Amino acid sequence: MLRQINILFLGLTLLAITAVKAQSTDTVKTRGWFRHDIAGAAQIQVTYRQSNLSQLNQVLNRNNFPSLSSNNIWINASMSHLMHHWILEDGLGFTPIETSRVNDLKARYNQYQAFFRLGYDVAGSSGFRLYPFAGINLSAAVLNIQDNTRTKSVTDFSQELLNSTSSKTFYQPNLGIELGGGFDYLIRLKPKKMDCFEIQRNIPIGIRAGYYINTYAGGWKIDGYNLQNSPTQKQSAVFVSANIGLGYMIKK
Repeated sequence: MLRQINILFLGLTLLAITAVKAQSTDTVKTRGWFRHDIAGAAQIQVTYRQSNLSQLNQVLNRNNFPSLSSNNIWINASMSHLMHHWILEDGLGFTPIETSRVNDLKARYNQYQAFFRLGYDVAGSSGFRLYPFAGINLSAAVLNIQDNTRTKSVTDFSQELLNSTSSKTFYQPNLGIELGGGFDYLIRLKPKKMDCFEIQRNIPIGIRAGYYINTYAGGWKIDGYNLQNSPTQKQSAVFVSANIGLGYMIKK
């Protein structure tokens, strides 16, 4: 495990040095390769945020589908970038797939998101961070209908091209605002020196908590085509995230 951590930090260091060198070759003599320390972390987050599928389930029930279970767990991969007291966090996430089945028809539902947060560390400590943040969340819900009976009724490729089937994929775009706070406790690892640089490494363990405001819930679409009378229920809710990562700070 320690070897993998060393390889990861070495890769991050080489990428950072390459990017800074590309900006200017003359600044080495006057100001060094960068003015400020480069710091951040690669992170995994597991988030609880309650969803409400009542409107969607009403439509499914009218078409004899059992209700979908509410999926409240998000799995996210994110990066944090530090500049003095400012903290920028960006990430991508998804929910596991929930299914509902009637005969040989199956409904599959899950969500995807991308988020961007800006926070300010008010702790001023080298051992932990405490910061309020505000952010933007872009997400999409995806509903896929699988018609196994008709899809598997033919085996010829040409016949399948024009096969009449109920299989289709719907999606719904959403826009939200996140307001909350974060806390990270930093477990220090042994620093690593390379030429004139020192890489200070850590494992940030923490939480994020706040409120997600679903400011816009778009109508459901299929192949870019807007569908009328579709469920557009907003899903504003409290969220709580557990966070763990691999952090670094590159110092001259």
